[in-house]
Amino acid sequence: MAKKPQDPSTFHGHHVVTGPELRATLIEHDERDFEPVRIRRRIIHGVVLVLLLALIASGVVVALAIMNGQVTIATAEPSKEPVTLCPTAIHDYTPNEKVNLNVFNGTSRAGLARTVADELLARKFAVGNVGNQETGYRGVAAVISGAAGQSAAFTVQRNLQGSDYFQDNRADASVDLILTNDYQALTPPELVDQTPGKLSCPRETRRIVDDSKWPVVPPAG
Repeated sequence: MAKKPQDPSTFHGHHVVTGPELRATLIEHDERDFEPVRIRRRIIHGVVLVLLLALIASGVVVALAIMNGQVTIATAEPSKEPVTLCPTAIHDYTPNEKVNLNVFNGTSRAGLARTVADELLARKFAVGNVGNQETGYRGVAAVISGAAGQSAAFTVQRNLQGSDYFQDNRADASVDLILTNDYQALTPPELVDQTPGKLSCPRETRRIVDDSKWPVVPPAG
């Protein structure tokens, strides 16, 4: 009687694992082993993405708050008080006849310097040069002198309210008066304050910022 052909998939009653079955089993186990790792990576990536979006949104909000002035950033050094260019000494009123004054027109109004110079002559000022002068200063008028002419400049300012004082390097006591666009009129003689006081620099507290701290200064005449 012929023997039954032997099943190649069994050996002594045991199943013989083939190569394809072994590879399939290993791949299945690998996939099960890596599944938790993939899940953890996806969670981490999601968390990082959320944090990144939150950081960008916070940066935009802070930037808008700074631009709107709702948030201020403290500087490394405490802010310093602005340095004044205006002399702080107290001056007596110098008699008009002792003030050597040059008058210049810094506006487009024809004849302004001559008109104001005549008014100052009537008040006994010693008027010298009269003419036109370009200036970058904006305001009522610029009153300019050296250190020796500060008291005389103080007298000029008392006769022209709202004028700005500037100091240059001249050695004499002469004063230059540059009339600018906001000029209207001299202070009436009966209202001129002759009590001691300080030179006036209204540009330092004015909200409108000048293009330059200094006007175009004419040479002392």
